[in-house]
Amino acid sequence: MAHSLSPECTPLKHEYDACFNTWFEGYLEPAIANANTKGHSQSQRIEYSKLKKEEYDRKCGSIWAKKAVTEKGLGELLSQARQENPLREPPPPDASGSS
Repeated sequence: MAHSLSPECTPLKHEYDACFNTWFEGYLEPAIANANTKGHSQSQRIEYSKLKKEEYDRKCGSIWAKKAVTEKGLGELLSQARQENPLREPPPPDASGSS
């Protein structure tokens, strides 16, 4: 794993990288296996993706965020940005296949 631009952040970066790699492998294996089978509906795949996103947020997302937000005093700015521009679900893919 590569080092962080700031040496004091390298241990934190390595912890995050290891967490992400473990999570991503666990995400890909079933996703690839399920993509090749007809037994799973689109809603089941969407639900699986949501569950894996929540797992990522719980296990890995907070590793770097807590340190950066706290040290830089970004909590208030993040809250303001979330109120002004809340994240929304992406639109569903076009059923006709055109872009």
